[in-house]
Amino acid sequence: MRVDIWTDINCPFCYIGKARFEQALESFPHASDVEIVHRSFELDPTAAPGSSAPVVPMLAAKYGISEAQAAANERGLGAQAEELGLVYQTSSRDAGNSFDMHRLLHWALELGRQEALLNGLYAANFAEAEPAFGSHDRLVAIAESAGLDGAAARAVLDDPPAYADAVRADEETANRIGIGGVPFFVFDGKYAVSGAQPPAVFTDALDKAWGDRPEPLTVIGGDEAACGPDGCELPQRD
Repeated sequence: MRVDIWTDINCPFCYIGKARFEQALESFPHASDVEIVHRSFELDPTAAPGSSAPVVPMLAAKYGISEAQAAANERGLGAQAEELGLVYQTSSRDAGNSFDMHRLLHWALELGRQEALLNGLYAANFAEAEPAFGSHDRLVAIAESAGLDGAAARAVLDDPPAYADAVRADEETANRIGIGGVPFFVFDGKYAVSGAQPPAVFTDALDKAWGDRPEPLTVIGGDEAACGPDGCELPQRD
């Protein structure tokens, strides 16, 4: 079974929702048979490449609230994160263009390190004081901390077309199926969960998607006298 998760590193609910989903997955009896693929979604695709700005003033301007209200909202998110054992910087977080991060995540997917890199990007954005956006040097360091080759990561970052089509394909799919916000979880293409829901909601989705999987065929007899990709079974001579 596969779970596709649309996220953005800017998104605090993606950070929180990932932890809640993982709580559900830990108790799921078929967890080892679940493939997880993280898909790209930019909360602000119009942000200038390499841009970075403090999140509290940005939120205040975006939603028409005071900076004090925006700061209070950040503290509320920090409290939710703390309940999950997550570190959340409530006063020094930045927001920025995440396109290069998504390109790196597609590169890491090919190498089997996407989960580790995503964890590193979330930690850099939400748990650490140094901004995660706006610097290739910072992204290379994050990639290295996730067990990836720094020189290879820099080569991807220095080549703007690299994995750009993969990011755009994810975003086009999100638009096609009507994803308007993240996190958004799709279970085996049949069920979807929108938002950082409680673990019980994810458990229900996992159970339903697993229950809808087709039963494997029961094969009677062997596979002799058959043809396959490697050729045909040769008749045995006496």
